Amino acid sequence: MNIFCIKINLWILVFSTISWQCNSDVAQKKETRTEERAAEAKQKPTKKTILFFGNSLTAAYGLSPTQGFVSLIQHRLDSLELPYRCVNAGLSGETTAGGLGRIDWVLNQHIDIFVLELGGNDALRGINPDDSHQNLQKIIAKVKEKYPAAKIILAGMEAPPNMGAAFTKKFRENYSQLAKENSVALIPFLLENVGGIRSLNQADGIHPNIEGNLIVTETVWKTLKNSL
Repeated sequence: MNIFCIKINLWILVFSTISWQCNSDVAQKKETRTEERAAEAKQKPTKKTILFFGNSLTAAYGLSPTQGFVSLIQHRLDSLELPYRCVNAGLSGETTAGGLGRIDWVLNQHIDIFVLELGGNDALRGINPDDSHQNLQKIIAKVKEKYPAAKIILAGMEAPPNMGAAFTKKFRENYSQLAKENSVALIPFLLENVGGIRSLNQADGIHPNIEGNLIVTETVWKTLKNSL
């Protein structure tokens, strides 16, 4: 073999060694970055989900979504740097029967805390409180079956006085009974210090205005904070 061929072979060997070393360094750096990202992911807490399942009160009817109590709760959680995200599953006009009909679809996403706010439209429509009770019970049962570890909060409502004393009494008692029977947290009355007060409601006299939602937020937070 002549000297020229020997030099060529030497250059090939040197180049191959350098190339192998570079590839090895790149692979090592990628592996290091992957490990660093995995470590960061472990250190950074994954946000848990709070799902608010309700009607127009939850959906912030008549207001910007950011002015409703669900968004205000999210703002409170963020300001406290708590690892939770709020999902607003409020639907205007929803009854307990309607909620039961769509709960399976809503439960397709993982839930850590479930806030159930339904029944107001049942009362306005004069639906038998026993039927409302059964529907709410079935919703709670479905949540427990799908996510046994999830915490459930039931938001109580009041029926309008024109429905009669017997109706309003039975309707009110539904919530305390359900909370006791299912061992879930209870917000006695979602619209406490808001319902029936003209200055805190919109023109329809039913849905809280911006100021009213600030009060509702505090009412919800009082119970919700104990489940975080």
